Amino acid sequence: MTAISFVRRGVLALGASLLLVPGALAETEIPRQDPAHCVGQPEIKPLQPLKLVTSRGAYAFQVEYADTDRKREYGLMCRRSLAPDRGMLFDFKTPQPTAFWMRNTLIGLDIVYIRADGRVLSIARNAAPLDETPLPSGGDVRAVLELAAGRAAQIGLLPGDKVVHRIFPA
Repeated sequence: MTAISFVRRGVLALGASLLLVPGALAETEIPRQDPAHCVGQPEIKPLQPLKLVTSRGAYAFQVEYADTDRKREYGLMCRRSLAPDRGMLFDFKTPQPTAFWMRNTLIGLDIVYIRADGRVLSIARNAAPLDETPLPSGGDVRAVLELAAGRAAQIGLLPGDKVVHRIFPA
């Protein structure tokens, strides 16, 4: 049996994680919250530089870096906005299939699944706030980048495009 980690409140932001084993779905310990009183994690600092290189050019972002289970589980939950030049990078350290969902995520997101070589594998565009439908990566990924909904389309980001960050080879 293959285990697929479902991270992030949809974000995995966004997110809480689920574990999918064929035939069984187990929820994480992060409960659904009333959107009016939602409490997530504070901004993860310091922000780190990240660049997306598309056919339209290179685009600079400042990202929060979620490299622990706790940070990845909460992700961007309960955030009420995300600037166009900001995001959150979820580092799983080793390649694995994953899926994100939007539990307790109050803003729409583009979820970018990134292979170990720093190339975009797939993109879940315009993930709807609070939707708990798993959005699978479609293969093994080292990291996931969450951006404001619609941002990937604005910059022309497509599978195969390059993500430049210290965790990926130059």
